[in-house]
Amino acid sequence: MQGMKKLVSNEPAEEERIPFNCPYVTGREFQYIQDAINNHQLSGNGTFTKRCHELLEAETDCSQAFLTHSATAALEMAALLLDLREGDEVLMPSFTFVSTANAFVLRGAIPVFVDIREDTLNIDENLVAQAITTKTKAIVPVHYAGVVCDMNKLGSLAKENKLFIIEDAAHALGSKFDNRSAGSFGQLAALSFHETKNIISGEGGALLINDDELIERAAILWEKGTNRKQFFSGQVDKYTWVDKGSSFLPSEIVAAFLLAQLEQAEQITKKRVEIWNAYNTLLEPLEKKGLLRRPIVPDECIQNGHMYYILVNSANERSDLLEYLNSKNVNVVFHYVPLHSSPAGKMYGRTLHKLPVTDGLSRRLIRLPMWNEINLNQIERTVREIERYFAK
Repeated sequence: MQGMKKLVSNEPAEEERIPFNCPYVTGREFQYIQDAINNHQLSGNGTFTKRCHELLEAETDCSQAFLTHSATAALEMAALLLDLREGDEVLMPSFTFVSTANAFVLRGAIPVFVDIREDTLNIDENLVAQAITTKTKAIVPVHYAGVVCDMNKLGSLAKENKLFIIEDAAHALGSKFDNRSAGSFGQLAALSFHETKNIISGEGGALLINDDELIERAAILWEKGTNRKQFFSGQVDKYTWVDKGSSFLPSEIVAAFLLAQLEQAEQITKKRVEIWNAYNTLLEPLEKKGLLRRPIVPDECIQNGHMYYILVNSANERSDLLEYLNSKNVNVVFHYVPLHSSPAGKMYGRTLHKLPVTDGLSRRLIRLPMWNEINLNQIERTVREIERYFAK
């Protein structure tokens, strides 16, 4: 084969794929998991669970935190704790994950979907009052993309109408409104530690309690409806089944992983906000040309860099841009299909009126790659490909 020329392709080398998400590991997770094994307790509510509770309570200023195996479980526990029943109504946005509604549907309650705001994509607090009826029992604000809802107005509405507030703060650990932490406004709040969130344990969540009167019963529900906590604190000489409940606890393995993350929550949030700011700066010229819209964060909000999204000008353009970017090895995705338009949403929920903002914005939204170790070159390449698409 001597003298044969090496074939060289004229095609440019395919650039490495930029994933939408890549779970971040701090470095102490494995040591803590080993410690949990050495402690000879792998079931829940051990040393690592308690340490996670302490850090969450300090971070969110809640009265009591309860780790759960998911944010879904935290919401289901909230619905149980508030004794929501057949025919009760719960107000929430349609632009949210299915668990926000499912947790209440499981108790026989009816999700009543309210439209969202154009700026933050959070529930429109000005429309909530119109949706309140004699059957309404709770409001479930969802802090979309880590931007906290207007909790002053929602809190006033809840107080005037004697309603509970259950914050769906799955996106919002580390975010604030009027210098108060997400999860500190409602009687209850749910957090998520799914691998796509800022602070992760693979799967996992927490229920935060801000009403001291709910804590004792919450502990019973959390322990499968038993008074096990009272037994271990010496208040009763044996424990037994005393109430409804379920198996909400994660294992100590999960709590050990989570503890390593919570210990670095401040650094993780800071890094994600830096990434968010880099996207926001690089995309400003495209917004000025009217080609897309960047996220809007009200002055009273401090967001945690959970997600960076763009809004393009039409549903067709969204589909084209999604296809184009993924073909260029930039993994971008859309987000929720509104619940009110889903088969189950039509079956179990209702709307007071049409939801034009929800319908319109949900069809135009694209989420960009966002994870703790994404580098500036990858961010710049993502933006460059978006620019190339619009220059076609």
